[in-house]
Amino acid sequence: MTEDINMDILIAVDNIKCGGCANSIRQKLAKINGILTIEVDIQGEIVIITSDHDVRIEAIETLNSLGYPEKGQSEGLSALRSKAKSLVSCALGKLSSNE
Repeated sequence: MTEDINMDILIAVDNIKCGGCANSIRQKLAKINGILTIEVDIQGEIVIITSDHDVRIEAIETLNSLGYPEKGQSEGLSALRSKAKSLVSCALGKLSSNE
């Protein structure tokens, strides 16, 4: 008999500023197979994922593609590009939450 074991993954990220950011993050991460729940702490800039297997690397890659890199992983021009991507993701998140 196998027992279902869920794991919580906490990822501290840069550039989360509002509900639009959180909405975009939730929408994109929800597409990853195995993710059960997604919480976004806007103030603390932390994404909390509950999954049925380790999805940390895939989640970090997805967050990075949206402009929300893991804290301490983006500097200089890379940080500037991430901030620009996050502004677009935020705007899209705001639009999709109004539909």
